[in-house]
Amino acid sequence: MRGSTEFRWRLAEDDGGQSALFADEEIVHRHVGIGAYQGLEFLHVNAKRIITTVPEQSRVPFRHTINAYRGCSHACTYCFARPTHEYLGLGIGEDFERTLVVKINAVERVRAEVRSKRWSGDIIAMGTNTDPYQRAEGKYHLTRGIIGALAEVGNPFSILTKSTLILRDLELLVDAARGADVRCNFSIGTLDPEVWKATEPGTPHPRQRIEAVRRLNEAGIPTGVLIAPIIPGWSDSPAQLQEVIAACLDAGAVSVSPLVLHLRPGVKEHFLSDLRTKRPELADTLTRRYRGAYLPKAPQDEIIGRVTRTVARLRPAGSTPRQWHPAPGADDGRPGRQRTMSDAPPEQPPPEQLTFGS
Repeated sequence: MRGSTEFRWRLAEDDGGQSALFADEEIVHRHVGIGAYQGLEFLHVNAKRIITTVPEQSRVPFRHTINAYRGCSHACTYCFARPTHEYLGLGIGEDFERTLVVKINAVERVRAEVRSKRWSGDIIAMGTNTDPYQRAEGKYHLTRGIIGALAEVGNPFSILTKSTLILRDLELLVDAARGADVRCNFSIGTLDPEVWKATEPGTPHPRQRIEAVRRLNEAGIPTGVLIAPIIPGWSDSPAQLQEVIAACLDAGAVSVSPLVLHLRPGVKEHFLSDLRTKRPELADTLTRRYRGAYLPKAPQDEIIGRVTRTVARLRPAGSTPRQWHPAPGADDGRPGRQRTMSDAPPEQPPPEQLTFGS
């Protein structure tokens, strides 16, 4: 793997072979953030294509995704997407959090691709790799532009985010929903301030995310919540789960999906190394429990069962649970495929998401 120092040196030297690290993109230049973006580094690229097709064998409920950014300043310690930075010759730690790839022509590519005679008009999922509303979006407005481009042709789409920046585009989302199916999901793993600060240092406060769920639903944009990830021994107690579930239901969440911590190779080492500086005993416990990427089925089922029962008990009076269905997601960790925390572990059944209807 190329180290980040070598990568930056080669980029600064304008090495002609560097574009080989970006299979479908061409590097334009490197931009160092200032002001509100100080500490971040942006690699501007031109994407040859922006709509990615998910392999047919995938079980996710959509076939197409858009990701305008790679890397994520949310800096979630457990983020499944960290190893994708290795494909670029960058590191999964600080590089992933601070050296961000920006597909500066994303809006132009979307507008061209959805107008192609070959495009079928299928639903497009955003947020399937890194957050479309991370800090970079405040500077580049690519997600906003993409929403506008999709709305122009009435193309349906979904958004998965942890950021309240989505509210900046509330009116645009409402306009888009007049001509196509638009749905959002928020990832809110816990309301416990200790867990949040330790694992998601770059994200908005989870209670601010709860309020964003409320505002989106009140505006007519169906918005659900992924309780993800639930960390065994840290955020999975009945009291903790009840607190976040009750807040989500009170905010009008149209769905709730419990997802237990998944630690793929590379991410496991990063997460546990960071955890040892904060909760060394828990790090030792999780090291023993996570022999592979997933918690064993029995304890995982127990955690999911707690959520299911709590949702059933607390759901709004008069609502009726509909059929559980897979949450939106993608990627099994292989190059060329992207994944969200909402995807099911390949060797286990899909996670369950409960939808309410009056």
